[in-house]
Amino acid sequence: MIDLPVITSVPNETTADGRTKKPSWLRVKLPVGKDYKNVRDIVDKHKLHTICQSGNCPNMGECWGAGTATFMILGNVCTRSCTFCAVSTGRPPEYDDAEPRRVAEAITKMKVKHAVITSVNRDELKDRGAEIWYQTVKLTKEMSPLTTIETLIPDVKGTWSALERMVEGGQEVVSHNMETVEELYRQVRPQAKYARSLEQIRRTKELGMRTKTGIMLGLGEKPEQVLKAIDDLAANGCDILTLGQYLQPTHRHHEVIEFITPEMFEYYKQEGERRGIKYVESGPLVRSSYHAERHVNV
Repeated sequence: MIDLPVITSVPNETTADGRTKKPSWLRVKLPVGKDYKNVRDIVDKHKLHTICQSGNCPNMGECWGAGTATFMILGNVCTRSCTFCAVSTGRPPEYDDAEPRRVAEAITKMKVKHAVITSVNRDELKDRGAEIWYQTVKLTKEMSPLTTIETLIPDVKGTWSALERMVEGGQEVVSHNMETVEELYRQVRPQAKYARSLEQIRRTKELGMRTKTGIMLGLGEKPEQVLKAIDDLAANGCDILTLGQYLQPTHRHHEVIEFITPEMFEYYKQEGERRGIKYVESGPLVRSSYHAERHVNV
């Protein structure tokens, strides 16, 4: 029997106009300030994509205000149709050989101490975009040798040669998000496989990398399913785990089934570290890139 907090979640309530009503702990301030504007100007000038914007991240104001951002390479159209994600789905029109240099130059101009780089899925590419990944990290390291890097890479669909190329650039952390528990994969990640994502994390660890993943809560998962996922991750060499509340981007996306309480997030943090994960970042507003600079030395 699992000894859970007295209140694990609150029901999904709606406002008078039908919108989902968020509990008090999920309310954040709008992004403002000189530092935030400076980062936005650089991103716009260099025609860069950020998951901060495409993913409607609630921490964008905090992170950009501190002069940091998560860059999204390989365009902003994804070949997958995950039901939780705000990024557009379709056949990507872009493959820009000059993108790695633009990203590296922007990171240098922003004087970023720790950069997070992610991408859409590019299933139509034979190498899954691996060469662009490698060149982006390599050039960033050449131009900003003191900048540490986390790469949040997509599912390579079992193309393990692509995975090897993606992690050769010199980054300190390699992340691949599981996103949800095994039982919800068909609903939430219909083109992905739970076992395959676990294998990708295991193979990344075997390549000598510091490994990381993220899971969203509130999609309808049960506590015992979350704990099983934690056990599976520990068994496959995952070093760092982030747990955060799922927020529905639009009415067309997967609904929020429940809002997980801060106490339950703390419970999962303690259980995760007790079950073998080296570091767990867990809270309602946590996203995979949140406090990423702390994960370099785990």
